[in-house]
Amino acid sequence: MNVWFLILLCWFGVAVVMAMLWVLQRVQGDSGVVDVAWGLGVGLISLVFAVFSDGDATRRAIVASLAIAWSIRLSGHILIRLFQLPEDGRYITIKENWGEKAQTNLFWFFQVQAFWAVLFALPMLMASRNALPFPTVWDFIGFAIWILAIAGESVADRQLARYRNDPTTKGEVCREGLWRYSRHPNYFFEWIHWWGYVCFSIGATFWWTTLLAPLCMLYFLFKVTGIPPTEAQCLKSRGEKYREYQRTTSPFVPWPPKTEQQ
Repeated sequence: MNVWFLILLCWFGVAVVMAMLWVLQRVQGDSGVVDVAWGLGVGLISLVFAVFSDGDATRRAIVASLAIAWSIRLSGHILIRLFQLPEDGRYITIKENWGEKAQTNLFWFFQVQAFWAVLFALPMLMASRNALPFPTVWDFIGFAIWILAIAGESVADRQLARYRNDPTTKGEVCREGLWRYSRHPNYFFEWIHWWGYVCFSIGATFWWTTLLAPLCMLYFLFKVTGIPPTEAQCLKSRGEKYREYQRTTSPFVPWPPKTEQQ
């Protein structure tokens, strides 16, 4: 199958799903459903890319399996959070900033997520088109990165969930486990995860295009839907306690915390 036709077909399918989910969020009032769909979309697109590509069969199967496992873990975690918690503070802040144009902007935001789902699946496409016999040294490195990233993100998510479910910590700032060393360890390990697919793709034609995924992810985490709206909401709900957390704790890369005097 022509690779460009395959990419366009996947984009069209996800765009239709995102349009339907935009209608759903208008009814339910929770925009977090877009994150569930985005993760699952990337996983399903990766599977399609693996099936219709002509790279090493073993690598295609492994990359598709890893992408699907990642998507199920991430989307499942977000789905559980949708049922247990109010709307994600990021989207509350974004909608407040957009005001009367919130729903119109959200429609296009959902459509942009459809585009990003395809873009972030391109490393899996490149890996699936990698014809080098499996395994290479880069395959081992890619798998090690994937294991480290998923383990780190899973631990960070569990630590935060446990802290939130403790009634005695209401209004406090989580500093347990990985959250003592980074204000957003879940984002950090999610970003690390994308470098695994870069490694799997090394050897394929145009493999360097896979660098777009971790670079774009870093931009989104620091400038768009990651750290800025999350921290704005935390400052609203926790005030000076969170400001002190900002002064002493690394925003992204886990690092020993500073003291107030430093």
